[in-house]
Formats: sequence, C-alpha cells, structure tokens
Amino acid sequence: MADPQPDPEAVPLESSAASSATELRRIRRLLFFAVLLAAATAIYFARQVLLPIMIAIVLTLTLLPVVRLGARLRIPAGVTAIALMLALGLGLVAGGYFLSGPIQNVVADAPRMAEAVQDRVGGFLDRLRDLARRADEMASGATGGGNGASLPAGDEPAVAPDGSIVAGPPVAVVVEADNGTGAATGTAAGVATAVLASLASIGGTIFAALLLTGFLLAAGDFYHRRIVEAAPRLRDKKKALTIIRDVERQISRYLGSITLINIGLGIAVGTSMWFWGMPAPVLWGILACLLNFIPFVGFIVGVTLATAVSLITFDTIWQAALPPLFYLLINALEGNVITPMLVGRRLEINTVSMLLAVAFWMWIWGIPGAVLAVPFLVVVKAISDNVESLQVLSSFLSAEPAEREGETPQKATTGPALETAPFLAQAVARENSPPTQAPGDPKPPEVADHEPPARPASSVAAI
Repeated sequence: MADPQPDPEAVPLESSAASSATELRRIRRLLFFAVLLAAATAIYFARQVLLPIMIAIVLTLTLLPVVRLGARLRIPAGVTAIALMLALGLGLVAGGYFLSGPIQNVVADAPRMAEAVQDRVGGFLDRLRDLARRADEMASGATGGGNGASLPAGDEPAVAPDGSIVAGPPVAVVVEADNGTGAATGTAAGVATAVLASLASIGGTIFAALLLTGFLLAAGDFYHRRIVEAAPRLRDKKKALTIIRDVERQISRYLGSITLINIGLGIAVGTSMWFWGMPAPVLWGILACLLNFIPFVGFIVGVTLATAVSLITFDTIWQAALPPLFYLLINALEGNVITPMLVGRRLEINTVSMLLAVAFWMWIWGIPGAVLAVPFLVVVKAISDNVESLQVLSSFLSAEPAEREGETPQKATTGPALETAPFLAQAVARENSPPTQAPGDPKPPEVADHEPPARPASSVAAI
C-alpha cells in the first residue's frame, strides 16, 4: 500500500498560522510595554493623590497585627486604630517640635557653613586649578611656541602670523564693594521659604495618610474578606487569602525589623558624634535613623553632610576625618552584618532588584518613593511567589536561584510552571515524579523488577 502524499496546500496554511502567532506575540509585547509606559506616566503625574494612599496601605499592612492582637484582648478594632493614630500623630508632633530649634539653626547657618566649606576646600581646589593651568601652559608651549606670536606693550592688539588676534587692549572692570549682608540675607530667606514649603507639603501628605490609615485599620479584615469573596472558585479564594497573609506578614516583619535597626543605628551615630565633639549629636542620631530608611542613598547623604560639618568644626584635616569615618563604619556594620542577620532570612530579594527599584521610585516620587521602594518590592515578591504565571519574575527577584536546603518545594511540580520554578524545585520535582514511558519503549529496570509476573497463556484462556 502506497504512503499517503502530503497535501501541498497544507504547508502554506501552517506557515501562515505560525507567522500569525509570531505577529500576535509581538503585538502583545508592544501592548504590554505601552501599558507599562502609560502606568508610569499616570503614577508620576498623580503623585499628590497616590502617595498618601500608598503610605496608608503600607502603614495598614504593618499595624494590622497590632489590631488583631487587640481583638484577641477584646478591644474593638476602631479603638485600637484611634489609639495607634494618636500615638503616631503625637510622636510626629513632639519630634517636630523637638527638632524645630536645631533645624532653624541649621537653616540660618547654611550660608555661613557653605562659605566655610568653600574656604576650607577652596585652597585644595585652587592648587588643582593651578596644576591644570601649568600643564596647559607647558603643553601649549611645547606645541605652539614657534608660531611667532608676541604680546605688545601698548594697547594695540597682538596679531599672529596667521591673522588671528592673540591679545587685545585691557578692559577696565568696576567692582562695587559689598559687605555681603544682602546676599546672605537673600540666600537665607530663599532657603527658609523652600524649607517651609516642603514642610507644609510633607505635613499635608502625612496627615492624609494617617487619616486613611485610621479608617483602614478600623475596618479590620473587611477588605480582606471582600477580596477573597471576589474570587470565583474555592482554589482561587485560598490562593488570594494566602497572598494577603503573606504580604501582610512580610511587610510587617520587614518594616518592624528595619525600624528597630534604624533606631539602634541612630543611637550609635549620635553617641559617636557626641564623642568626637560634633555639634547637635541628637540631631545627627535622628538624621541617621531617618536617612537609613532610604537604601543605598541615605548613608551617602549622611556621610557627605558629616564631612561638610566636620570640615568647618575642626581645625585639622585628621580631626575632621574621624566623625564621617565612624559614621561610615557604623553604617557598614549595620548594612553588612546586622541587617542581613536579622532581615536577610525574611527578605529574600537580590541587591540589584532593590537598587533598580529605589532608582525608579526615586525618579518617580523623589525621597518618599525611595522610602517606599523596598516595601513595594516586597509586595511584588510575595505575590509572584504564590502565582504560577509569575514564577519567572519571582526567580529574578529572589536573592538566590534555589530554595534553601531541606525545604519542601511549594511551587507547582507539573505542567508549564515547573520550567519556571526555582532550579532546586525543578530537580526535586523531576526526581520524585514517576518515570514516563512512551508506547513501545522498554520498561525501566526498577519498574520491571517490582511488576508482578505475567500469567501463563493457558490460564488466561481458561479464565
């Protein structure tokens, strides 16, 4: 019997179907990037509205365990929420009142401090400029010394052999004497106005965030239940509840641990500044505590400020180098030993992802965005860990490509999600899965050894 010949019209149809699928995937990618660009643009321009909402959501996820603890003690959620918001509000007001005096002194002394730093560093910069000028003169003398140009003694311009003017007549410059009072006053007034405007904007954002946080905490698990009820199937309801609990647990643990670590860091930095004789050591401690909430950027700003103030406080360069050096050492100890030891087991996000998130959100929302970048990343990581279609994103955000040794993989062990699960989960799943066999292939030895012996043909016929 002759083999059937392939239909010649089926090949163009298959190729057209493949090309259509490729074009469809390309269109989906373009639409995905267009949606991302539109979302980033909307987030950038809606900062005044979205920023208090995001702060309120992060505070709610952090403080919900406290509300549940009060519910176990028979305290209504509304009472606990009001108490927490009053405590936060009074703490912020007391901190602002306590820091208002040192901040006013720093703002008033900012022009003088800038001039002192410029005078102290100016000599070193002048030496560098002098060296650069001499190098340029030596280079120009070596390359253009024989062009025949000369400077005149009178007011007539010197003309080179090629016709270009080398020097012209002297120009009289009139300089008006000024005691500097007007410039300093104008600078101080401008700085004070900018600081007051920033404080007013920050105060309004914090008030709106605290108000919304109070309502969300008073609602308790109301919105959690609504999210779970919106899921159509029981499996989806369980997954939604798991994601909510995981996000809440990771956010509360991360922010609680980071807050305690930053308070300890502030105490250590303030004590160090007091020991070396820096002005306002309490302000330095509070500043170090607040700046450390901004990953990668906060300690750079703190070291820079400590260096500038130290240069105008001490006479010798060696004394001026000690306070910023100890500030740097304390931050290095916190970032490389304490924080990984206390938070590293809970926050499994690689450093590159954190750096990119901080850069992106700082570009979008400024300093508040840099503070919220890591909590946002924690939320994305918790969601991607529990959604099979986001396993690729989870593996990219993870601090290590494999799960810890001894853990039971909780990702999907069959189907397409297996190929995107972490590498150790894939290996364990393949090792524990039953061997597959195509029709007609010989059976594996371990299967053949445990298979019961076949019945004789005579007994089968008898049955």
